Formats: sequence, structure tokens, C-alpha cells
Amino acid sequence: MRDTKESRLLLVLLIAIAFALITVDIRGGEDSPVDGARQAAATVFGPIEDGVAGAVDPVGNAISAVRDSGDRHDRLAELERENAALKAELGSDDRNRSRLAQLNQLLNVAGEGQYGIKGAEVIAIGAAQGFSWTITINAGASDGIKRDMTVLNGDGLVGRVTTVGPNTATVLLANDPDFTVGTRMEASDELGFASGQGDRPLRVELLNGKAEVKEGDRLVTFGSQADRPFVPGVPVGVVSRVDPSGGDLTRTLSVTPYVSFTKLDIVGVVVEAPKQDPRDTVLPDKPEPTPTPTVTVTVTPSAEAPLDGQSEQEQ
Repeated sequence: MRDTKESRLLLVLLIAIAFALITVDIRGGEDSPVDGARQAAATVFGPIEDGVAGAVDPVGNAISAVRDSGDRHDRLAELERENAALKAELGSDDRNRSRLAQLNQLLNVAGEGQYGIKGAEVIAIGAAQGFSWTITINAGASDGIKRDMTVLNGDGLVGRVTTVGPNTATVLLANDPDFTVGTRMEASDELGFASGQGDRPLRVELLNGKAEVKEGDRLVTFGSQADRPFVPGVPVGVVSRVDPSGGDLTRTLSVTPYVSFTKLDIVGVVVEAPKQDPRDTVLPDKPEPTPTPTVTVTVTPSAEAPLDGQSEQEQ
């Protein structure tokens, strides 16, 4: 196009039209009359512009690569967190296996004694409740728990319920100094009372001062009137020491409890007593005695050895 008077006039006219369109577009905002045309142009030319920009803008590509790298780093961190969670879950599985074993043992005891139980978890210990030997369980009145119910686990007697809330309950442990339970000796049926002594063995006073008792003898709960607070037949412990009677009216025993009171997790509250006294059926099987190996030594005298009653000179 040659630089003529007409061409200059046309250029000025086009510039004026362009400024007019810009002014109309700005004043129109979202209702601009040229908005439709602009969107149509974007539809047609947008992909082309994007492809050209991607081809000719290495800096933009580098920024995108860094952004993607950050995404990959975040994904790696997420995978590491998932890995740590899996390891934690594996440890949790070990704990779950232990708890499953406890629950299975508890159900076996309940089945042997025909106890109707409500299972519960230990959620707190007695340090928060006056430094006594107590625990808090996650079962309460809404679960049918009442005061003075027997609490046991898969090993034996844990304690009795002392206070009950809507969803929790406090249990006084059998090793607490304020705890007392009636006991019965296995086989001999000798009666007594067991009292807690903290971290020491239970103290049992037998009513018969001349009762024949030895280490290894076992005791169960005698039971209470109307089965509250104790149902009969729950394993209590094993005699570890017998004090001399000394002519006293009672006989004192030290009894190692079956239950480890510092390792409680899954317990059961007896909400329904057995119809019949289970007697000694809930006690665990006695361990088989380990046979003592005997060695027989045969000595064969040598030809040069003197015979019995004969000296070397007589030979």
C-alpha cells in the first residue's frame, strides 16, 4: 500500500474506530456488545496461541516443570506418610491380635462358668481417682452395668464395680487394700477371706486354723448372697506361702493372683450370674509336671583291676 493522502486518511479512520470500540467495550463491562465476538475469537485462536506459547516460551515450560516437580514431591511425601501409617497399622494389628486373644480367653472363662458378661475396655487407671487401685471401663448404666457386679478377665477375678455412670464405670481391683472377697479352696472347700495388699500377694485368712494347705493349692470365689458383689467359681489365685498356724483360730496364706493388675485391657462385667455354682470348673488346667531325667551308669571293671576282696599280690 503506497503512502498517499487516501491511505493516511484510512489509517486515521481505522485508529479512530479502534479507540471507539475499546471505549464501548470498557463501558459495557460484562454486557459489552463486542463480548460475543471476543469469545468467538478466543475459541478459534486460543488453542493456537497456547500451542505457540508452549513452543516458544522455554521459561514458561521450566516453571511448569518445577510446579510438576513440586507435585511429585508432594506425592512422595504422601507415599511416605502412607508407608508410616502402614507400619503403624501393622503395630496396631499386633495389638489387635493380643486383644483378640484376651477376648477369646475371656469368652472361654465365661462359657466354662456360664457367666453372662458385658465386655469392656479399660480406659483409665486409678491415679486420677484418688491413687487407689481402680480402673475405669467404657461400659456403664446404658449397657446394663450396676454397682457391685463382679468383674473378671480371661485369667480370673479383676474386681467389683463401685460407681456407675451413663457410659463408664469404676472398678475396685482385687489387690486394693479395701477389697475383700470370700474364697473357697479347690478340692478341700476350706473357706476364707482374701484381701488386697497392693503390689504384694493377696492375704487370705482361712476360717479353719488347722486346715491342710500347701503351696500350689488354688482358690476361687465363694460367691455372695444374690450373687452380688461376687459370683461363685471365679479363679482367684495360687497359694505361694503358708504361714504357721501357731494355734490361731485362722490360718494365713499368701496367694499370687491369676490376674496381672498392671496389664489390664479387655475385661468382662458379669451381668447375669450362673444358674449353678461352677465350683472348680473355671480353674485353668494344671501344668504337667516336668519329668526329671534319670541317667544309669554301668561300670565294667578292666582286666587289670583287682577283683572284690582280692589284693594285687594275690593276683
